[in-house]
Amino acid sequence: MSNKHKNPTIRFRITDAERKQIEARVLASGMMKKDYFVRSCICNCICVVGKKETIYPLVQTVNALYLQLLQMQKAFTAPNCTPDTLPSSEAIKELQTEYTNMLIAIIDLLDGAKYLWEEYRHEQQS
Repeated sequence: MSNKHKNPTIRFRITDAERKQIEARVLASGMMKKDYFVRSCICNCICVVGKKETIYPLVQTVNALYLQLLQMQKAFTAPNCTPDTLPSSEAIKELQTEYTNMLIAIIDLLDGAKYLWEEYRHEQQS
């Protein structure tokens, strides 16, 4: 057992009413709860209220990824560049995964904002 690594868990508290709603959706989906939660978290539309507390952490994360990319660029373009001084393929894959996940999240957020903007414009025209 000591050599087995378990995946991390995510926990949160909900009200009884929320639990009943979630359980009804899980039952209607025909999926296992775990699969339903994972798919809901990854595939559902994200709606974000554009306030400083919401946007600032996103900007910080994008900036951190940008700085990592700059460091990698410097390593590849340095005059004394050797295979020993270059980032490992594992580091490159990890950065690629971080960028991909962040870009998908940003695109989903912007799609949610686009939907809200269209709703707002429609209400203004009515």
